[in-house]
Formats: sequence, C-alpha cells, structure tokens
Amino acid sequence: MTENYKLVATSAAGIESLVSRELKELGIENKIDDNSRVLFSGNNETIALANLWLRTADRVKIIVGEFEANTFEELFQGVLALNWQDYLPLGYAFPVTKAKSVKSTLHNEPSIQAITKKAIVKKLQTHFHRPDGVPLIENGPVVPIEVSIHKNKVTILIDTSGESLFKRGYRIDKGGAPIKENMAASIIMLTNWRVNMKRPFVDPTCGSGTFPIEAAMIARNIAPGLRRNFICEEWNWFGKDTFNKLRAEAKDKINKDIELDISGFDIDGRMVEIAKENAKVAGVYDDINFKQMRLQDFHTDKEDGVIVSNPPYGERLLKFEDVKVLYKEMGEVFRPLTTWSKYILTSDLMFEEKYGQKATKKRKLYNGTLRVDLYQYFGKRK
Repeated sequence: MTENYKLVATSAAGIESLVSRELKELGIENKIDDNSRVLFSGNNETIALANLWLRTADRVKIIVGEFEANTFEELFQGVLALNWQDYLPLGYAFPVTKAKSVKSTLHNEPSIQAITKKAIVKKLQTHFHRPDGVPLIENGPVVPIEVSIHKNKVTILIDTSGESLFKRGYRIDKGGAPIKENMAASIIMLTNWRVNMKRPFVDPTCGSGTFPIEAAMIARNIAPGLRRNFICEEWNWFGKDTFNKLRAEAKDKINKDIELDISGFDIDGRMVEIAKENAKVAGVYDDINFKQMRLQDFHTDKEDGVIVSNPPYGERLLKFEDVKVLYKEMGEVFRPLTTWSKYILTSDLMFEEKYGQKATKKRKLYNGTLRVDLYQYFGKRK
C-alpha cells in the first residue's frame, strides 16, 4: 500500500482559499489548481488529520489515478490499469457512487459509472484469480469510488470521509432550513472576530444554533470531527489506530482557558431549546447564552462586537413582504452599533436597499446549490 497518496479536499465554491489555509495551519502543504481543487499529498495520518480537523471542507478524497479518455474503451482501459488491489481487499464493497462530466466527449454519467465498475471488477477478478462470469462478493467494508471527467481528463477518486464533513455529530435536531456547519464555520473564518475571539459574538437569528456553536468550537480549538467516525476507519489497510491517536491528541489541544462572550437569539422558543441541546452535545453549552428574543428587541451597551446572521430569506421560511420588513428592521437595530461589525448572509440581491445601507464588502458564496452573498459591514475602530 502506498504511503504517499495524492489527495484532494473538496469544498463549496468560493471557500477553497479557507480550506487551503486550514491545511497550512495543520502543517500540510497544498495548492489550489485551475479547477479550484485543493490538492495535497500524504499518508494515512495526513488523511486522518484532514478529516478530523478541516472545518470548511466537504470531503477528503484519494486520487487513485488520472488519464485522458475520449471513448468508453479508453475509460475502461484507464480504470483497468490502476492498482485497485492496493485499495480493495477481496470481499470489500466498491460502489461507484458518483460520476460527473463537464465539457467532455463522454457525458452519459450512468454509463461512465457502469464502465468504471466493470473495469474494477475485471482487475480484481484477474488479481484474485476469480473466473469471469462469477460475481465478486461485496459484503465487507465499503470503499466509495467517484469519477470526475473535465475536458476529457478523467480523475478516479476514493472518498475517505463517508458522510460529508459538515456532519459534526452534534446536531440532535435542525429545525427549518439550517445552514451547513462547514459553511457556518467558513463565514466565521471570514469575519474579523477570528482576530480576537474574546470580543462579543452575536447571532440574532440563530435557529438551531449553528453559528454560535461553530464559533465556540473554533475558539475552544475543538476538532470538528472529534464526535464522529469516518468511512476509512473500517478499511484494514487504514484502521482505527491512526484516528484514535489523533483524537487523543485533539482532546489535549482543547483550549479550556479562553473567556468567551457568545450569544444566540431567536424568536422561536422551540428553536432556542433545540440550539441548547445541540450545544450540549457539541460540548460548548456553558459557552453560549441562548435566549428567546425578537431581533427588534436586541440592544447592547457593549462595543467592538461581531454580529453574524443567516436571516430567513426568500427561499426560506418567510414570505417576500415579511422578509422586506425584517431586513428594514435589521438595519434600524444594527445601525446604532457603530463599533460592531455585521456579517449577513442572504440570497436577496436587493438586500442593501431593504437594509438601508451599502455593504463595506460583499462576497459571493454557495449554500448548497443556492447562490448567496455575504454582506459585510465593518465597525469603526474605537
């Protein structure tokens, strides 16, 4: 088994630079290629470290091989040539879970999946001396395989994460239309709160508590993957020992000393209770002041704080007229807080007009497939 894999960390469009920065902070050199992929290399420990600690990525994948293919025969031969015996012991299940083709001659994605599977089966039958026509038994651990074709260049990948990395393992209930945990962490990392995490942090539309919980986990240096498992732990060439060692080290790195001022408010009392339960599971319940409160009732004498909000927008929860009123009220409530910085995420292209103030800066992001903008209003320095 190779001990120097080619690896890629996938993420939502627009936050590749954050994934790259996180990897560098873990001591892992990387680069962002022309297709906005964050590429790096390493061994089993590198894979485990990335899965355990990346807050902003979706998944960590092994690049098994890359080659050109303009025909299905070239695809078959390219897949057949790869060293599948290194990754797939006899009896392992190897579903081809995803195929994606962009600007390529081969564009029928179900056929791409079927040809890839056929080539892997052929390679394993030859390696394990199994006769043609006798199906391989796949009742062991699962190794998910993906095919990506871009401009006729084929990339064959193995997903080491299993469930997406946004699934931290602390969400007991999510309520309506929550933001994904890795997107919430990304937005927090784009704020100036990261420079001084002792400053007040407020989410006045907190829902199930994702922003405050992610903020507390960042400040406490709690590894986002500490409370979950990863699919590669089941593979005998990988094993649990590497993860167990890194989990023990991660627990020792938790910052128990920092004093935090984090609050989450929501008009819905049921959502506040859900947020509290989620915070308990995440281990940050004592770090966050959750309270049922209307946004219009928020006021504070504190200075130099940060507001992060993912208010209900057109595609979520509220009707158009209600959204218009909410954004106007946000502007009225937040404007007197001149030393506070505000970060508001919405898909409404007319947000600034309804809010009543032009943003200092705007950043385009994607919450799933929905294009959203992060409107950033920087506070005055004291």
